[in-house]
Amino acid sequence: MNTKDRKPEWVPQDAGKEFTTNVMPGQADVSNISTRKVAAMRSIDTDTIVKGVLSGNRTILAKAITLIESNSLRHFDQAQAIVNELLPYSGNSLRIGITGTPGAGKSTFIESFGLWLIELGHKVAVLAIDPSSSISKGSVLGDKTRMEKLSRADESFIRPSPSSGVLGGVARKTRETIILCEAAGYDIILIETVGVGQSEITVRSMVDFFCLMQISGAGDELQGIKKGIMELADLLLINKADGDNITRANIAAQELNNALHYLQAATAGWQTKAITCSALHHIGLQQVWDSINEFMTIVKTSGTFEQRRNQQTVEWFEALLTEAVMRRYHDKKDFAQKYHALKDLVAKVQISPSSAVHELLGLM
Repeated sequence: MNTKDRKPEWVPQDAGKEFTTNVMPGQADVSNISTRKVAAMRSIDTDTIVKGVLSGNRTILAKAITLIESNSLRHFDQAQAIVNELLPYSGNSLRIGITGTPGAGKSTFIESFGLWLIELGHKVAVLAIDPSSSISKGSVLGDKTRMEKLSRADESFIRPSPSSGVLGGVARKTRETIILCEAAGYDIILIETVGVGQSEITVRSMVDFFCLMQISGAGDELQGIKKGIMELADLLLINKADGDNITRANIAAQELNNALHYLQAATAGWQTKAITCSALHHIGLQQVWDSINEFMTIVKTSGTFEQRRNQQTVEWFEALLTEAVMRRYHDKKDFAQKYHALKDLVAKVQISPSSAVHELLGLM
């Protein structure tokens, strides 16, 4: 087999061309690779980053986000200085969260919708939260590859980021990344997450509009979307409504609309609804955009929009406070030693978790 056609081990046998991931050969001799550019980017100062972001420089924006995502203490002060400088230039975008089970067509929809919004004159930033493996701690980060056309557009910016297994970290880093993207002039922020767990609640707490994607024909639609996730959504989107699947998609949307009348709405004054679309064939994008605009008109008129943004800022503050307190105490040698000792005892069931916490609190 040709090296360039080699597939990862996890690709199903006889997989079709939709599996676009290939294994690329490594560089045999890295001695001739220049590190001058890397060194230059590492030494870039805060003022240069701020000016670069405000001018819409995507390379500088990516560098700033890398600083924010870093867990290194030596990057923390500079990252926060950047955020504080750019904060006055933020808050002027429409933040849309998009989630759904794997295979629902989220990446295809985001690419089609993003390109469509760009044609309307918008600048679109896509922040894709990729869940990290609990075993290897790694992430595939393949969203940019799946959105090839959108990634080539000058008015777009795509940033896949690992969750690193820490939802609190996602909340802080993604919120700060939103600020940077808004300061760079992106007026539509699309935040994608895989609908398989607690991450939906985290993303819901940082967006204005939350969209849940689903496909028909995957079993009982009402069982496919759990009640808890449905109650977070402002719009249920039945994707792949094309070809022989149109009738099934319409039936699924009707069933969901009937069920939604019995659930508490995610946003006061707005009735969550289910509609169909085909991201692959660009069908239904106008209806999606009309629903979002109708939603924004209602929440801005009622004051719900401003109230939600203010509440999200408070939640951000509380999350930062929790993170800062934990980091401060973990930096103390006696606390860190005691923490790891008690952690081992808890794992061996030699002490109850509540007793371990009580002992740790005695060091504070």
